[in-house]
Amino acid sequence: MSATHSTLVRWILAARPKTLPMALAPVIAGIALAVAQTGQLAPLTALCTLLAAMAIQIGTNLHNDAVDFERGTDGPDRLGPARASAEGWFSARQVRLAAHLAFALAFVLGIALLWRGGWPILVIGLASLAAGYAYTSGPRPIAYGPFGELYVLLFFGLAAVGGTYYLQTLSFGWMPLLVGLALGLPAAAVLVINNYRDLDSDRRAGRRTLCHYLGRPRARLLYTLLLVLPVPILLLAGIPANPWPLLAALPLALALATNLQRGAEGRALNQQLARTALYQSALTLLLVVALAL
Repeated sequence: MSATHSTLVRWILAARPKTLPMALAPVIAGIALAVAQTGQLAPLTALCTLLAAMAIQIGTNLHNDAVDFERGTDGPDRLGPARASAEGWFSARQVRLAAHLAFALAFVLGIALLWRGGWPILVIGLASLAAGYAYTSGPRPIAYGPFGELYVLLFFGLAAVGGTYYLQTLSFGWMPLLVGLALGLPAAAVLVINNYRDLDSDRRAGRRTLCHYLGRPRARLLYTLLLVLPVPILLLAGIPANPWPLLAALPLALALATNLQRGAEGRALNQQLARTALYQSALTLLLVVALAL
């Protein structure tokens, strides 16, 4: 493998491509809901929305990489996948610069979306960029306290689906908010399992996440609820009119919850985390299918 190719691969890994479906799923759901209700698609707006969501996610990942290394959170006892700064692939300064470039791209795409959506998109966009920085920066980083799951629910659920729906239809409604809530819950479950895995090392680093305050037994219960609740939320709200495809999500949720209850721990939870992220994608796909029927 050439040095150039190796460097490119490392930058791709640093961006954490496996997290991108979590950012794209609510955008896809918002587009699908808008098309199902209006029969119309604004394709360029949809593309810009998807790219902006990817850029914000990558920027957040890279910024998190650099800051966690500098704070000493990512040490030799790290259980999760390799991080660029901690592995010495790039300096924390280089990774932070890459994060700024990703956020700058999101800002440029946001300006294009602003022409379409006006001030509501300005508010959502600026809040998303600020939250991306605040996740691991500032005197009280979101990731180092008990509100990380709430952050994910708001920005990977309500804001992503609601903002996308508004960009497509130029209108608000309670349906996109309920869809956002339903998809934000499994996204929050991804963070729960991440912090559940890292609970001991986080405590040593002074990181007091929601799992720290709940303890492992109640964190497992919360994880189960976050996976199961989206289906009844969507069905009781009548989203979609045809409920049968969504029911296929319940066995997947229960299988994930059962595996955690059986005592999976340490690096074995990396697979659990990946499957939890895939569950959100599967739920989104089932919703899209149900909306199309």
